[in-house]
Amino acid sequence: MAPGHPATPAAADLLLARDRLLAAAGPRSAAGHRLTPAALREALADLHEFWLTAHADRAGIGGRGGGVALFAVGGLGRREPVPYSDLDLVLAHDGRTRVDDLAERLWYPLWNSGIGLDHSVRTVGEALEVASGDLRTALGLLDARHLAGDAEITARLAASARDRWRSGARTRLGELVESVRARWSRAGEVAHWVEPDLKHGRGGLRDVDVLRALALAQLVDRPDADVTAAHTLLLDTRTELRRIARRPRDVLRPQDGDEVASALGLTDRFALARALSGAGRAVAYALDVALRSTGADSSPRRVLGVLLRAPARSPLDEGVVLHGTEVALARDADPAKDPGLLLRVAAASGRTGHPIAPAALARLSESAPEPRAPWPADVRQDLVALLGAGEGLTDVVEALDRAGLWARLFPEWGAVRDLPPRDAAHVWTVDRHLVRTTVTAARLVTSVSRPDLLLLGALLHDIGKGRDRDHSVVGAALAAQVGTRLGLPKSDVDIVAAVVRHHLLLPHTATRRDIDDETTIHRVVDTLGGDPVLLELLHALAEADSLATGPGVWTEWKARLVADLVAHCRTAMAGGTLPQPDPLDDAQRALAESVATTGRPDVLFEGAGQAATVTLATVDRPGVLSRAAGVLALNSLQVHAATVATHAGIAVGVFAVTPRFGSLPDPSLLREQFTRAISGSLPLAEKLAAKEHDYGGRATDAPAPKVLWFDHEAGGPDPRAVVLELRATDRIGLLHSVATALESEGVDVKWTRATTLGTAAVDAFGFTPPATPHWRTHIEHRVLDAAR
Repeated sequence: MAPGHPATPAAADLLLARDRLLAAAGPRSAAGHRLTPAALREALADLHEFWLTAHADRAGIGGRGGGVALFAVGGLGRREPVPYSDLDLVLAHDGRTRVDDLAERLWYPLWNSGIGLDHSVRTVGEALEVASGDLRTALGLLDARHLAGDAEITARLAASARDRWRSGARTRLGELVESVRARWSRAGEVAHWVEPDLKHGRGGLRDVDVLRALALAQLVDRPDADVTAAHTLLLDTRTELRRIARRPRDVLRPQDGDEVASALGLTDRFALARALSGAGRAVAYALDVALRSTGADSSPRRVLGVLLRAPARSPLDEGVVLHGTEVALARDADPAKDPGLLLRVAAASGRTGHPIAPAALARLSESAPEPRAPWPADVRQDLVALLGAGEGLTDVVEALDRAGLWARLFPEWGAVRDLPPRDAAHVWTVDRHLVRTTVTAARLVTSVSRPDLLLLGALLHDIGKGRDRDHSVVGAALAAQVGTRLGLPKSDVDIVAAVVRHHLLLPHTATRRDIDDETTIHRVVDTLGGDPVLLELLHALAEADSLATGPGVWTEWKARLVADLVAHCRTAMAGGTLPQPDPLDDAQRALAESVATTGRPDVLFEGAGQAATVTLATVDRPGVLSRAAGVLALNSLQVHAATVATHAGIAVGVFAVTPRFGSLPDPSLLREQFTRAISGSLPLAEKLAAKEHDYGGRATDAPAPKVLWFDHEAGGPDPRAVVLELRATDRIGLLHSVATALESEGVDVKWTRATTLGTAAVDAFGFTPPATPHWRTHIEHRVLDAAR
């Protein structure tokens, strides 16, 4: 705090009045009613304008002819401030008036009171000069709103800024596009992200501001009714999100969704997510079309600003041409009489990366029929070409879907359109996830003998979501329905349906079961009917699906496990001899024999980079798994798989690990900590609790953990062996806590597999149950308590 500028009661009064206003806007206000989001923004604007006007008067800003003016830009300039917004203020002067002391009297009370402030002090000429080189400033001045002082200065600066923008906007389009795309790459999309950035994301409020700026420059029409409605929903959602969060926040998280939805009169977070997705689509599409129409997204040949010639029309396919930078219909094309034209246009757009012209979309929407079932072979081939287009597929599906054409091809799509996922690992809505999976699968088509079925399976694998039953079962029936309509042979229809039905089989088995056990391998082979084509399709889809789910879902460890499982299944399908699993290799047996000689625990560390195998050996005793897991967790190592075997009277735990963050630890530190953990001198539970607290603690609103039992999937020689599968919120010490709980019930765990999906963990444990009555109930209660 600067000396001589204490927080004034007036500034504190502004904060108090703001907080009271936000409290009155809540659902249970003392007045018995609540302000709508629009009314709250208007009240906030009135409050800030009133206070700033009075504050400016106290600070000594003169009126007309005084040579100094205070005005607002940003949200307050547009009279749409949301709760906890910064104040974007400009003190403009004529260059003849000394403003240093005046600026301090204005700014310091705001700073000292904790009000967010973005400010500047400039002459009119300086402000215009900055705007000429800084796009953000140029756009901000378009919203200038006078607050206090010499109104003529504000009017002159605002008029000059608008005139300069109108005359020079076309020359700044390249800079504008670069800025917009950089923002999109950082913030993602409103329409399809599970946690949309309402302000900065593609299709968000910043994009509405860009559309308004382009309209002000008379480069495009004013935003239409769809964009206006989308803007209102985005702004209302951002208003309620900040009111509920009681702090600045622009990213809507799933856990905030129900309360925000209720405040907006929607049923739940899923209804809100779908509404926001539609709003984001409308804004993003409008801006895409606007940028294309201005030439900002193309490079026409010009000399001294004059276009040399009209855009060329080059043929792309029958009835399809490239007109300038857009895919358009040929002059003699007739969508009503050509059922394959729609997919030829779509395939050409996906293949070339050029967008479909809005006029072509409108004409196709008006008259293109749905292909009659069964589809002709050439129409089906155009669909495969579109699905194999790679990155170009995303924008094509988005354009077709917005025009109502994608549903004409796939009526089943309606249930997943804009559908938010129900698990934390997914970063996309279900429909965008399906498209992203297909895009990724297009890079894997050379790994399978039936690329067409891989692409179709990728597009449909989650089509059953949004219903009340198992989405794999529902999806298989829908996939069969689609395949029949497309005119696929019965054998191909059966394969596509099986791909959808079993698309989770390989990753779930590989990460949750012992893949070296014959029981596991034969169960997978039997499920797939011994079909090697289906096996290779599921292998490719497992990779594409994981990569399209979110960061960190497809790891080197997971890829290796799935590949090993597929290799074992291929061997079994071919009638070959499966390799006999050996829990320990030569180096690990040598480690056990050394520990048997010395009696001291020891560690073997193998690996580099982001993956390693850690072997911990000690004299056989209860608690090896839990203590080893605790030591690894203390060193921020995430355990993916573990087996516990004995050799020469020594318990040997083999752990596949990767660092949660950073790099792998020093093996000597692991050895020292493991020795102390075995002796009991290292308080693991206390250390892990402290580490969890340091990294944010445990989630307070975590879903309840769940235990599942599988009685015939543990493998091994003992027919009584079972698998316990725990599904819970992930945390650093989870495996240690659960292993401790199991050991307390006399359970000797033979193997474990641990999978992390976003914030969720799925940990499976294979063991022979103890010979005690009601063992299942006791174990389940202990494990659930540990998970909580």
